[in-house]
Amino acid sequence: MRETNPSETDSPREEQNAEDDSTNQSPPETVLTPATTSAGNIFGPEEDENEADSVDRDDSASLFSTTTTTTRSKSPNTRKLNRLCRRAKAPKMVPPLYKYSCHVREDHNHQIFGVQFNPFLDRNQPQVFATVGKDRVSIYECERSSEDESGEGIRLLQVYADPDTDESFYTCAWSYDVETGDPVLAAAGYRGVIRIFNPVKHQCSKNYIGHGHAINELKFHPVRPQLLLSGSKDHSLRLWNIQSDVCVAVFGGVEGHRDEVLSIDFDLRGDRIMSSGMDHSLKLWRLDKPDIREAIELSSGFSPNKNTAPFPTIKEHFPDFSTRDIHRNYVDCVQWFGDFVFSKSCENSIVCWKPGKLSAPWREIQPQESATTVLHHFDYKMCEIWFVRFAFNAWQKILALGNQQGTTFVWELDCNDPNLTKCSQLVHPKSNSTIRQTSFSKDGSILVCVCDDSTVWRWNRVN
Repeated sequence: MRETNPSETDSPREEQNAEDDSTNQSPPETVLTPATTSAGNIFGPEEDENEADSVDRDDSASLFSTTTTTTRSKSPNTRKLNRLCRRAKAPKMVPPLYKYSCHVREDHNHQIFGVQFNPFLDRNQPQVFATVGKDRVSIYECERSSEDESGEGIRLLQVYADPDTDESFYTCAWSYDVETGDPVLAAAGYRGVIRIFNPVKHQCSKNYIGHGHAINELKFHPVRPQLLLSGSKDHSLRLWNIQSDVCVAVFGGVEGHRDEVLSIDFDLRGDRIMSSGMDHSLKLWRLDKPDIREAIELSSGFSPNKNTAPFPTIKEHFPDFSTRDIHRNYVDCVQWFGDFVFSKSCENSIVCWKPGKLSAPWREIQPQESATTVLHHFDYKMCEIWFVRFAFNAWQKILALGNQQGTTFVWELDCNDPNLTKCSQLVHPKSNSTIRQTSFSKDGSILVCVCDDSTVWRWNRVN
């Protein structure tokens, strides 16, 4: 069995035309088998005499990054790392907010790139999360002790193995079926195929093919659970309706990303998308435009059986804002924080920022706007490779990120002054591999981390 290199240019399948969207219902060879075993304006603009824009752009990695030799285990360019990193005031270190509970090792002996808790479960239901690594999608339950209701272990519920052993899943996302209420899990990766799973029925129910290359991240719409967003190595984003099985819109082209799209996120209302990629840029795409809003509404009632013409997919070539002033390297994680944006690169710092001036409302931000306001940097150590992602808890009061040495940094954001942010580190003698992603349970009582050595780590909130 050959280990898949995410940066290889030779795909195991024939590349799909970027405009060719198709779905394949209920593939007989894909079966899930049960296993026996909104934030307020709390930050002020950061003052720093040595602004990042003093760095010559020629010192950063090339805008047109070649991905034939880069891997997810190497930093794309660290020559000027010390110059690129801002030296902010160190946060106050406090005792760990979480304590070690347990860890398990998956048997595929490959990197686990993604983990996500199901955020749609009730408090009295067992907390369930999914991991993706190599050709596997695994679903786990966090067990609780019957005596004191404290977390005790991780129980494997289901495992899906892709029929193509060359597949390597990079990302997953949870939603639910609007008609039945059943949980829905989407996963995608190296082959560029989106798999839709129904864990209740133990099956892969749908496939979506449209991207011409690997898919690096998936996100479901926060208000419309049938809308799924994907970001790809083919430089584009796609918005899908998994209820009517159509591609609603494609974001990219003339002024889109010029290299791999690595990260995507909806704001809390689902009106805006922020994307980031290997071209060092962050781009804003609005969904509240009349033509896109109309396409979303049209997609809900569209039926291929009743319409002879294909769905009129929107092609959005121009973002509503774009900047390369925040980072000087691959931007591999971006998330909204109320009306602010958190993003990170390979520079040992998560940046909180917003387009335009601090006082400028979002509705006044124009596509030609070039100004940005950096509000704060959350610095950490030993994380100079790409495809390492941070996570917020449900209330966006806690931020967590792992590094290359198996340490997880946890920041408590519930303060009026960012300089008073509390930071703690979660360490364990056996945790010494790169932590690719973290995820919080809905109530914030559990933090799960996944690593390059195929391990899954559970940490419980300290009461």
